Amino acid sequence: MAKLRSKYVCSECGYESSGWLGKCPSCLKWNTFIEEVVENASASRTQGSAGPLPEPLPLTEIETIEATRLKTGSAEFDRVLGGGIVPASLILVGGDPGIGKSTLILQISAKIAESGRVLYVSGEESVAQIKLRAQRIGALNPNVFMVSETSFETIEAVIDRDKPDFLVIDSIQTVYTEKLTSAPGSVSQVRDVTGQLLRIAKKNGITTFVVGHVTKEGSLAGPRVLEHMVDTVLYFEGERHQDFRILRAVKNRFGSTNEIGIFEMRETGLIDVSNPSSRMIQHKNQDQAGSVIVGIIEGTRPMLVEVQALVCPTAFGMARRQANGMDYNRLSMLLAVLEKKVGMQLSSFDAYLNVVGGFKLVEPASDLGAVLAIASSFKNMPLSPLTVVFGEVGLTGEVRPVNQMEKRLAESHRLGFKRCIIPESSITLPKDLAEEMEIVTVSTVEEAINAVF
Repeated sequence: MAKLRSKYVCSECGYESSGWLGKCPSCLKWNTFIEEVVENASASRTQGSAGPLPEPLPLTEIETIEATRLKTGSAEFDRVLGGGIVPASLILVGGDPGIGKSTLILQISAKIAESGRVLYVSGEESVAQIKLRAQRIGALNPNVFMVSETSFETIEAVIDRDKPDFLVIDSIQTVYTEKLTSAPGSVSQVRDVTGQLLRIAKKNGITTFVVGHVTKEGSLAGPRVLEHMVDTVLYFEGERHQDFRILRAVKNRFGSTNEIGIFEMRETGLIDVSNPSSRMIQHKNQDQAGSVIVGIIEGTRPMLVEVQALVCPTAFGMARRQANGMDYNRLSMLLAVLEKKVGMQLSSFDAYLNVVGGFKLVEPASDLGAVLAIASSFKNMPLSPLTVVFGEVGLTGEVRPVNQMEKRLAESHRLGFKRCIIPESSITLPKDLAEEMEIVTVSTVEEAINAVF
């Protein structure tokens, strides 16, 4: 009889230790070790018991197979995946509770069911609850088969019997294997179940969607190795009280990463938003100070978003700074540049920055827009209408060039903007843009402020 022993596993990165540790030596996180009981593996392994050794092949002699991607019926979902679903791939979809992960997967399941049999395994809801949702969003399809189960051994038996073309697991944290004594959702359970699903997907050619929970920090719950095992990792983001949802690819073995898809949540489900720029700026008030339209790039898609700033005298001894949709440290740096290089005395003023629509500005091309929005609110002077800006701001007050300037300008021209404030660059603008738009190039923050006010 095998002996039981205890080990401690980090819930963040999967690092194993024989004893409990307060700080993980691998990921440096505190209080992340969880005790798990495992069986000692048998040491009676003879040499050669694993079978003949594999024969390495030269890279030039390996035959490749061009996989045909399957369209899901959602242009935004296909965009994020890199053009469609690759057969036998394992796709992980994570997001906050109530953001719409199950609704999205159910809609996709109903669409891909026209190309094959879909087995939808739910560990959190009953099949009756899922049918009510499917009726509401119009996702009823007789080729989608539902089962409510959490035991992996039972799920595997159903897969062997029904042989589906597509498999959906909602969610991975509720599924457990009887081989392990730890609770469902623990590090070992999530890792072992995902490994078994990966084996089934590759062996039987079953395209598998796995829904995962996220922690309060916004990362996928469970060990970090979970994201390394799957082929594609998608994050479903957005504010619960807003209509827009963003599907973001952070890992994709079959396409580009950091690609996004935009959806709008309605009573009938999620619909594609093919032109998000016009949705983001349609409610902009042109006569109000502190509002600037910024050209950004999300993946391969150019977008225009509205950045709002509010600067007002502080009522306390220390000025308050708050950023929604932009890194707080980035905002503090931009405020310091305005004080040092432009001479705006902002130390006694509260500064608030907000990105409309729930977007999170990551790339530095939004720096110039944030600076001009703060300056506009501080001076109480609105920017001229139909003006778009973008550029990176350095600590010395210079405005640095950004990549893909042609795409940003083309998107601005398509939406009817007539004036662009951009960094100095050596690019040659297309003739139609140079004739129909006023392109103002600046090299410093002070030049940009003087150009718009």
